[in-house]
Amino acid sequence: MDADPSRQVRVRFVTKLPPPLRATPAAIAVPADLSRMGLSEIVNSLLAAAEPDHKAQPFDFLVDGELVRLPLQQFLLAKGISAERVLELEYVKAVAPRKQEEPCPHDDWVSAVDGSNPRFILTGCYDGLARLWKDAAICTQILEGHSDAITSTRFINKGVETEGSLHVVTGSKDRSLRLYKCDTSVSMDYPKRVGAYKILRGHTSSVQSIAVDPSSDMLCSGSWDSTVKLWAVEGSEEDGDAVSLKKRRMNSDSSGPEESQLEGLATSTFLGHKQCVTAVTWPGQQTIYSASWDHSVRQWDVQTVKETWNMFCGKALNCLDCGGEGSSLIAAGGSDPVLRVWDPRKPGTLAPVFQFSSHSSWITACKWHPSSWFHLVSSSFDGKVMLWDLRTAWPLASVDSHKDKVLCADWWKGESVISGGADSKLCIASGVEIV
Repeated sequence: MDADPSRQVRVRFVTKLPPPLRATPAAIAVPADLSRMGLSEIVNSLLAAAEPDHKAQPFDFLVDGELVRLPLQQFLLAKGISAERVLELEYVKAVAPRKQEEPCPHDDWVSAVDGSNPRFILTGCYDGLARLWKDAAICTQILEGHSDAITSTRFINKGVETEGSLHVVTGSKDRSLRLYKCDTSVSMDYPKRVGAYKILRGHTSSVQSIAVDPSSDMLCSGSWDSTVKLWAVEGSEEDGDAVSLKKRRMNSDSSGPEESQLEGLATSTFLGHKQCVTAVTWPGQQTIYSASWDHSVRQWDVQTVKETWNMFCGKALNCLDCGGEGSSLIAAGGSDPVLRVWDPRKPGTLAPVFQFSSHSSWITACKWHPSSWFHLVSSSFDGKVMLWDLRTAWPLASVDSHKDKVLCADWWKGESVISGGADSKLCIASGVEIV
C-alpha cells in the first residue's frame, strides 16, 4: 500500500553522538513517506539552525534497535507500530565510504589481503608474490619464494612491529607456508625483495587459508587436502620443529651472500573434513573454526586435537569469520549469494540468526569489523564489496571499485575497506565512520 503523502508522523530525534551533533529533542511532525535521506535532511537542518557552521552529512536511523530502511509509514506498518504515538528515532552516522583512494596495481589476480596493521597492507597475488604496501600507496617489500599462486596472507602478532620489523606468513597453491621478517625501519623508494626465513611443509595439496592464534605463537592452515594443520611460528633444530636447514642466496644474484632457511613440520593435524578446507579462524586460545566445501563448519579443540562441534549448512563454503558480541557469532559465505550468520550458543538448530542476500553471485570473503559487534564486510564474484549491519537486512553500502570478480576483503584502520580482485588491483574505500 502506498504511503499517503499528506499524512504525518510525530517523531523525536535522539542520539548518542557528541554535543555538536545533538539536535533538539522536542517532538516534531514529519511527512510519513520520508525515507532515511529525507530524515537526514531534517536532522541536518535542525543542527544547522543551532550551529551555522554545521556541515551536512548522512545519517542512519534506528527504531527499537533496528535500522530504518523503508519509508516511515511502511516501516511502522511492517513492525506493527502505532503511528499515533511519538516515534523515537535514534540517529547515527551513516556507515559508507566517503572516498575511493588510488588503487594499488599488481601483476596478476589479488587473492589475499590483511589490513590488521595500521601502517601497512599485506597482499597476496597469483604471480606467487606477497607485497607490503605502506600507507596503502607505496610497495616497500616484495616477498618471494613461492612457486605458485598465493592464496592467503597474514600478519603475525596482528601486524605489531617488533624491533623495526613485521612478521608475516603466506600460504600458496605450491602446498607450502612461508614465514618472513620484513624490515620497516629503512626508508626506500623502491620495493625490496625479501626471502622467507622458514618454510612449512606437510600439506599434500594447495594451502587455502591461514589463521594466527591470539598469542601469535602458533599458526593453523586449511588445505585442499581436507586437513587443518598446526604449526609453531618459532622453532629450532633442537626442539624438533626444523627438519632441515638449507642455504639460499639472499639475492637472486648468485654472487650474493647466503643465509640459513629453516623448514618446519606441522605439530598437529585435524582430520574430519571430507573436501577442501577453504577457511580457518582462531578466535580463542583453545578454539579453531574451519569451513569447507563439504558444507560444514567445524569447531576444534587445540589441546586435544578433537572436533568439538559441527554444523552442516547445505552449501559449499568459501569464507568464515567469528565476531559479534564476545566473538561468539559465525559468519560464512560460499556457493550462493547469501551471507549467513549463526550463533553456536543456540544448540539444536541449524537456522542462521541473520541472512544477507543482496549479492548476485558466490561470496568470496567476509570479515567482522575489529571493534564493532554489528558490522561486517563481504566480497563476491559479482564484483561488489558490501557493508552490513546486523540491525538491518539491507546493505549499508555497496562498493563498486572493481571491474571483475572480488576475491578478498578486509577492514583497515577501522575506517577503510580494502579488497583485491581479478582486475589485479588492491582497492581502498576510506572514510567509513563506525562509532
